[in-house]
Amino acid sequence: MFRSRRKRSNDGEPFDGGASTEVEFQDGGYAVDLVLCIDVTASMTSIIETVKRGALTFHARLAEAMAQKEKPVGSLRIKVVAFRDFAADRVNPVQVGGFWQLPAEVAAFRQFVSGLRAAGGGDEPESGLEALAMAIDSDWDRQAEHRRHVIVLFTDAPAHPLGVGRAASDYPANMPEDLDALAARWGQGRDPSALMDANAKRLLIFAPERDPWTGIANGWSNTLHSPSKAGTGLSAVQLDDVIGIIAGSV
Repeated sequence: MFRSRRKRSNDGEPFDGGASTEVEFQDGGYAVDLVLCIDVTASMTSIIETVKRGALTFHARLAEAMAQKEKPVGSLRIKVVAFRDFAADRVNPVQVGGFWQLPAEVAAFRQFVSGLRAAGGGDEPESGLEALAMAIDSDWDRQAEHRRHVIVLFTDAPAHPLGVGRAASDYPANMPEDLDALAARWGQGRDPSALMDANAKRLLIFAPERDPWTGIANGWSNTLHSPSKAGTGLSAVQLDDVIGIIAGSV
């Protein structure tokens, strides 16, 4: 059985400080692993602040939304991959945290996202495909009977081809060589090199209608694209909308 109580501000957003939240997940419910890939370049202040404000209550809001759809949550883990541009940013081109078990480790989750700052990025394309590859390569829970592995990617820009910025000292090892290799890791055509559980995987993309995002949305299985205007920092995206889409996709 799930219970949630949230104190809200005048604009409807939960207070981060002093919020009263009680959560009970249901035995036998979905084990949800969620990876948030967040573009943290200079234009993305809006969505970063939205995630920061909702960090303490994210788990309760997601569990509530899923319960309303009669999809109870048994457990929730969350991970963050914050990315910029390996070719342009020498400082923190990528920051990775988690998995955190929520609500038990909500303080660590909040501390990580509170440290994210919108900065850098160089030219318009960013290293979104590298971030997506790192998310796919996560240590997913494969033991639960009812499980969902969800990646949510936020960006207001197109992405460099994989490998741009490979000369950077902190470029991740074992990156796929190109988009086809990344698609294989996602599991297109039941490729034997797939890293994702075919039945559990979900990919939600909040990004402009630009390549590679449109190609991924149209060609990859279990993928939903919510188009946005390029260069706006996803200012129109609200956390409750994101949570509703996640709950609907599970």
